[in-house]
Amino acid sequence: MKIKETPLKDCYIIEPTIFNDDRGYFYEKFNEQKFEQVTGMNGHFVQDNISKSSYGVLRGLHLQKGDKAQAKLVSCLEGKVLDVAVDLREDSPTFGKWFSLELTAENKLQLYVPRGFGHGFSVLSKTAVFSYKCDNFYNKESEGGVLWNDPELEIDWQLPSEDIILSDKDRIQPVFSLKNF
Repeated sequence: MKIKETPLKDCYIIEPTIFNDDRGYFYEKFNEQKFEQVTGMNGHFVQDNISKSSYGVLRGLHLQKGDKAQAKLVSCLEGKVLDVAVDLREDSPTFGKWFSLELTAENKLQLYVPRGFGHGFSVLSKTAVFSYKCDNFYNKESEGGVLWNDPELEIDWQLPSEDIILSDKDRIQPVFSLKNF
């Protein structure tokens, strides 16, 4: 397992070492001890979530605030997504910056999204199954977010605008400048 830094402070790509043979493959998806040694960050997760979405679905940008904030370890188990992390920590040197990465069933990459980040993804394949490991339990009252097409962030979701499918909640998230996070 390789742990690589991204341009965003405390946000990491985890690339597994894959062992292939004529039976298939094996890889260690996550190792808390290795993660903490390389990053100095806690990698203990308490909740796993799975979502399935069709082409054009865009989920985000979401986060949980305060003492219910969540770090996430995300991956794509089936299909292909563009995963996006936005640093919303006002005291961070990368505040207001975003990073994107294609996560696919084939590349088996994962992205560690720390607490205080907005997170979202767009589905680039016919369907996608997406996995979220969270280090804190979900709490509806702690939800926050940023509008997916915020003009200040200018995120390229790699989808034509006419193909984007949003939830009602994601249509009305506040813009970045209102700091609802």
